[in-house]
Amino acid sequence: MKNTNVLYQHGTLALLVPGLLTGTLTLKELMAHGDTGIGTGEGLNGEVVIVDGKPYQFDSFGKANLLKDDFTLPFANSHFADYQKIGTLADADSAAFENASLEGKPNCNTFFSILVKGTFSYMKTRAVVKSTKPFDTLAATAKKQSIFEAHDVKGTLLSYYSPKLFHGAAVAGFHNHFIADDLSIGGHILDFQIKQGTLEKQVFDTLEQHFPVNNAEFMEHDFDKDEDIASAISKAE
Repeated sequence: MKNTNVLYQHGTLALLVPGLLTGTLTLKELMAHGDTGIGTGEGLNGEVVIVDGKPYQFDSFGKANLLKDDFTLPFANSHFADYQKIGTLADADSAAFENASLEGKPNCNTFFSILVKGTFSYMKTRAVVKSTKPFDTLAATAKKQSIFEAHDVKGTLLSYYSPKLFHGAAVAGFHNHFIADDLSIGGHILDFQIKQGTLEKQVFDTLEQHFPVNNAEFMEHDFDKDEDIASAISKAE
């Protein structure tokens, strides 16, 4: 039986800050924990979006690549979808989306995921250019990114919400990715406007945090010597 109340996370955003960007989990291993998710490839190689069991990577050239089992990731989320419709949105910006997702509450103390399926009057995404070893810091690597924009595009917004308490493990608040129905645009969302869409929510009572214990760089790294990790994550995301 699939545990739809569990959010699985491999790695943390904090480990990306100093440049620990080696792929330490295969896509096959990730999808053993879910049919829905987001992530990034080794060296911040593009942006991964998994919806309905189909894993795509949107690279820095704007191409949607259907991923194979051996694709590796340093950071990713996944879960088994069991969304419940909580409403619809029309002519909604990011603030309206967040308010509706929080169901009118100023904050939430648990993890949850949101799906918005519909038409987006505006979508702006990014995908980072793949880097190679020796990896630079997250901030430096993230500067080398491609920006994509589209108008009146149909697709799915996939979001994960993390409580402020867990900033570092993930990014506090909403982490949004997008995939167009025709695969014309996707990746990490920078800005959007919802023309018309359904809003679905799935709340998790369990976070399964997986660490890359077989990776020597991670196991031997001293995070106390890094820059302000929380600030670096906020700026990059």
